[in-house]
Order: sequence, then C-alpha cells, then structure tokens
Amino acid sequence: MFDIDFDIPIGNFFEFIINWLTDNLEPFFDLITVIVDAILIGFESVLLFPHEFIMIAILASIAWYFAGRGVGIFTILGFLLIMGMDMWDETMTTMALIFTAVLIALVIGIPTGIWASKSKKVERTVRPVLDFMQTMPAFVYLIPAVLFFSLGKVPGVIATLIFSMPPAVRLTNLGIRQVPEEIREAALAFGSNNKQMLYKVELPVAMPTILAGVNQTIMLALSMVVIAALIGAGGLGEPVVTGLQQLDIGLGFEGGLAIVILAVFLDRVTQALGEYSQRASESSS
Repeated sequence: MFDIDFDIPIGNFFEFIINWLTDNLEPFFDLITVIVDAILIGFESVLLFPHEFIMIAILASIAWYFAGRGVGIFTILGFLLIMGMDMWDETMTTMALIFTAVLIALVIGIPTGIWASKSKKVERTVRPVLDFMQTMPAFVYLIPAVLFFSLGKVPGVIATLIFSMPPAVRLTNLGIRQVPEEIREAALAFGSNNKQMLYKVELPVAMPTILAGVNQTIMLALSMVVIAALIGAGGLGEPVVTGLQQLDIGLGFEGGLAIVILAVFLDRVTQALGEYSQRASESSS
C-alpha cells in the first residue's frame, strides 16, 4: 500500500491574494468605502428623517397603488407593529442597507446582463462566475469584506451586493435573449439601429423578466443583510444575533418578525411592479 500525501494549499493561495490586494490597493478600497458610505447615509437620511407615521403612509401608498388594497393594509398594520416593538430605526437601517446594496448590484448587474445577451463569449465567461457566486455559502462573503473594509456597515453592503447580484445578471440576459425575433425584425424593418433596438425594443419587452431579477436581488439582499449583522452592519440582524447570543427568545422573535414583515412588503411590491410592467408592455404592443 502506498501512502500518498495529496495536499493542495488553496486556502494559502487565497490568503496570499487577499493580503496582496489589501497591501497594494488600499486607496481603491478607501474610495469604495467613501462612495458606499455616502450612498448609505443618503438612504438612511431619507428613510429616518420623516416621522414614523408619515413614512408608513408613504410606504402604504406605494404598496396600495402597485400591489393592491390587501398589501396596503398589511403594510400599515405591519409597520405599526414594528413601531410597537420599538424596532423602527433598525428596520429603516435595514432598508437603507438593502437599497444601497441593490442599487450598486443593479448598476453593475444589468449592464453585465445586457453585455452577456449580446455576446456568447461574455455569457460563457460570466456563467461560471455567477454559478460560483450563487453556490458559495453566505458566511464566506464576510471574510474578504472584513479584510478589505474592516467592520461596520460598508463591508456588510459589499458582501450583500456580491451575494445578491447574480439574479440581476442572469434574468437581464435571459429577458433580452427571449425577446421574440419577430419584434426585432419589425424594428429593423423600421430602420432601428443597435442603440434604438436595445432601449426602445429589447429592454421594454424584457422589463418584466428584468424586474423579476430585481425582486430576487432584493430578497437575497435582505437575507444577507441579516447575516451581515455579525460584522457590525446593524439593522434588524442585530436583535436576531443578540437574541441568539444571549438566548433572549423574545428579542430574537421580534427581530425575526420585523424581518418577515419587511420581506413581505418588498416582495409584494417588487412582484407587482413586474406585473405592472408586463401589462404596460402588452398594452403598448
């Protein structure tokens, strides 16, 4: 019998890359920190500045208009319950973290999806990267985020946007590729160039699928933001983590309930936006 010692030090190689990036790209990471922090502070200011009742009225109006009366009533009752549990600030902070991460994820993800839809070579390159991003355990994203950006809200946003980006890329790519060829041929017959084809034909037709990707991005961002509380991101993940560490069942349950209310609100509204876009696309065609 042969005793073969087969050891591939992948972890050591990854650690070397992380250390090299940290040592040589520190100004770049500082710039990202400033930009992300500025966007996050802006969202937090907008969400926390109005009185709670005014903010509930705004959120309920949005839900009522797009998703219907039932979701509007649920929004009023749900956010009043969050107020009653004294978790309003944590909820708004969580929304700010989600909006910041999703905004950056969409700014990167949607153009990448458009590029992949136009080039098979890009799609073949992007697909394994997205597979890797989606199958990597969520907690693993916290390690490089902390090493590059220390502790706090910024690394939480960075880990969240990376974790939540794949659906935006995939469904943008899928939506544009699924545009019927007859529509493209009609646009070409009317003299559309590539830019007009994209902005006036393909994106409007693909918008319901793209918005489905936005919905999935938001849901993944919400799940990751809770985990990011482990590195000091705050928000609703903090009472859940505290309840777990201190075996405080009540605090953990209240934090979990607030997360459920926020998740239902965001899910129903973004789903309704996709259906609204689809009806608008069908009526225009």
